[in-house]
Amino acid sequence: MKKVIHVVGAVIRSEDKVLCAQRGTRGALAGLWEFPGGKIEPGETARQALEREIAEELRCVIEVGEPLTTTEHEYDFGIVSLTTFHCRLLDGSPTLTEHMDVRWLSPDRLAEVEWAPADIPAVRLLTGASTTP
Repeated sequence: MKKVIHVVGAVIRSEDKVLCAQRGTRGALAGLWEFPGGKIEPGETARQALEREIAEELRCVIEVGEPLTTTEHEYDFGIVSLTTFHCRLLDGSPTLTEHMDVRWLSPDRLAEVEWAPADIPAVRLLTGASTTP
């Protein structure tokens, strides 16, 4: 049985755009786009993990709001349980430390990039697209 990996993602909005991050060239899902975030460490809440991950990965401070959705996707390396949260940028400008690119895209342009499979249900909710493939 594959291990379930609990992760969080930030749907950071600024005006009418959403921050999208492209994974680096190494490791699983290299080059795919995601909502930035990461693993929940032991002893952390999902919100604490998201605040920490965004500070580490993007050098920004965010306010974590309400959850958007929780999805599960089975990859070769395990099952990812991803909870995405609506977030607001409080301080800083996204700085690349682990990602190879970031873009602010309007919801109607989110489909222009290739998303990691676990992030696709959240993208569909943001774009108003059907949740069926």
